[in-house]
Amino acid sequence: MLGFSPFKKHANKFNYIPRYYDPEKEAREQRRAELRGERAEDAEREYRPGQYIRTQRDARSARRSREEQKGRMHIWKIAAGAVIVLLFIYILYPRLVDVFLRTGAGRAQTEVVSTETAAERRGGLDQSGISDVEWQEQPITVVPNDYQE
Repeated sequence: MLGFSPFKKHANKFNYIPRYYDPEKEAREQRRAELRGERAEDAEREYRPGQYIRTQRDARSARRSREEQKGRMHIWKIAAGAVIVLLFIYILYPRLVDVFLRTGAGRAQTEVVSTETAAERRGGLDQSGISDVEWQEQPITVVPNDYQE
């Protein structure tokens, strides 16, 4: 029983190395903060209870006001676009329709003239170029029956 004793001769020792602690990174961030002038202000001030909560609340309030302003600008842009579209419809659309109707009417007149001349050349019994309704609306000519047996 030489190796076993119920009494400890020394306290337990742990070889603990923190996983997420990087002393070089901490020193680097501290130097950068000092260069920006952030840490010097914090060192002079004393901690007030709830100061971090107030800071977060103020930052959240500022962010929300920026988002609201951005939303208002978006609505104004949509309204301006709608006004431009309505002006286009009110001012330019009737003129464009008039131009298209004039060109369409000119084409229709030339087509009517060309189909009439072709029908006259064939004796008036040609159905090509006109619809069935127009064909049915033409007057009927009665021809006497000269056929005798």
